[in-house]
Amino acid sequence: MDIDVAQSFAVEAATVSNWLAPPDLVITSPLQRTHRLAEYLAIQYQCKLHSHAGLLEMHFGDWEGRAWNDIPRAEIDAWGADVLHYSPPKGESAQQMMGRVNILLQDLIRLPQQHIAIVAHGGSIRAVLAQMAAIPLPQTLGWQIDYGAVIMTTDIVKSSQIRQPRQT
Repeated sequence: MDIDVAQSFAVEAATVSNWLAPPDLVITSPLQRTHRLAEYLAIQYQCKLHSHAGLLEMHFGDWEGRAWNDIPRAEIDAWGADVLHYSPPKGESAQQMMGRVNILLQDLIRLPQQHIAIVAHGGSIRAVLAQMAAIPLPQTLGWQIDYGAVIMTTDIVKSSQIRQPRQT
């Protein structure tokens, strides 16, 4: 769903900015909750901003905006049995999302910028990290990726570090 940022956005954006190495480019999902943070960072670091549909969160179709209890149990069970390939009604599968993210990663290879900040959603972040580390997406489902987390990927194949903002 395309929802706006939280009321605590200004504090969270400043915290992310404090953790982030200065980028040459910021790439974001077009949804407003990520785009607003990306705009903030692009202004903060005086760099270019690009929106890329490959970073959209997985589209949950008829499940969008619904409580888990309102979704038929059989559909949730089918998804749980095949997280990678099952598509919620009128939605997309995780495999389809991985395809979008792969297009983004191929686009990144051709860019001249060396320091790129990606502002995205939990699902698309997991997809980026899974593809960069060459691991199956389902292995990333247990990773906690909090709002405002900064993930440094200087050499994702060797290591990745999820940094959480300092608690004040």
